[in-house]
Amino acid sequence: MATAHFLIKSEPTAYSYDQLVADGKTQWTGVRNFAARNTLRAMKKGDGVLFYHSQEGKAVVGVARVVGEAYADPTQDPEGEDWSAVDIEPVRALKTPVTLDEMRAHRELGKMVIFKQTRLSVVAVTKEEFDTVVELGKKKATETK
Repeated sequence: MATAHFLIKSEPTAYSYDQLVADGKTQWTGVRNFAARNTLRAMKKGDGVLFYHSQEGKAVVGVARVVGEAYADPTQDPEGEDWSAVDIEPVRALKTPVTLDEMRAHRELGKMVIFKQTRLSVVAVTKEEFDTVVELGKKKATETK
């Protein structure tokens, strides 16, 4: 079965990639949007995840991996909607964060779902988009496209 790829957003003041590295693994909880919930439910063990810092930084800063498939979100109201969570672990930090502006200006990345549905905190990305962001993140800060 082919590996799928995703992008998750988190405000670094709420939960940063560095915190994920320190924790070694985390439950990705608190998603309260039906489209994003359905994306969480599509995630399978081993799928690749781009970790994006929203609000402050506005950049993909690391790569993670799904290690636990969708289950009932433990932070949901038991009497409320049916929300989901997944477990992720860090894979590696990007040498250079790939900024939102850089992705938007990039010929291939400018078509990503995050530019069409900006409010979603969890979105699917293509393998090509995933690989391109990872490749851009390998460059030194002084390098240019």
